[in-house]
Amino acid sequence: MTARPDHSPKPLRVLVLGGTRSGKSAYAESVAQSCSSSLERGRVRYVATGRRDPNDADWQDRIDAHRRRRPHAWETTEIFESLPATLSAEADVTIVDDLGTWLTGVIDDGDAWTLPRGTVAPEGDALVDAVVRCTGTVLLVSPEVGWGVIPSTRSGRLFQDEMGSLNGRLAAVCDRVVLVVAGLPLMLKDTREQAGPTR
Repeated sequence: MTARPDHSPKPLRVLVLGGTRSGKSAYAESVAQSCSSSLERGRVRYVATGRRDPNDADWQDRIDAHRRRRPHAWETTEIFESLPATLSAEADVTIVDDLGTWLTGVIDDGDAWTLPRGTVAPEGDALVDAVVRCTGTVLLVSPEVGWGVIPSTRSGRLFQDEMGSLNGRLAAVCDRVVLVVAGLPLMLKDTREQAGPTR
């Protein structure tokens, strides 16, 4: 018996980079909306990495604004456990927004702000591995940290170095890497385009 061709969409891994208020989150959300619309019953999972702080009203307002603009049908997961473990759970489309706040939480939890660089690398390795194994489309929103001045504090330099290293490792395994500047997406990498359309 001849096997039927598999027409199910292949997993798509997209890294969306940008500076503060660059429009990277909105771009990732528009791609997720497009991807879910092309599926018969596309389930979108929004993984919010920002930790709520009742003492920071401005931060709370920012989180709530993000939540209000998302479609009501989307499932929102606020991270209180391992991000790699969260990605291992099936979903048609997953947005992680964003990796900067996730990494900050990892460094906080490990009390690693004064420890040597590379201390939190195992958590980054686990995330990269989870992205590689993801069975659905995953959109990773992350800050581009290579354009700013060198921070004046050790903790600032540590974050910049660790974030830049993680972005590089994720870019290597993602199918697409997009840089968003002033709301405009610039395609830095697209292996799907080079390989031609897939069925």
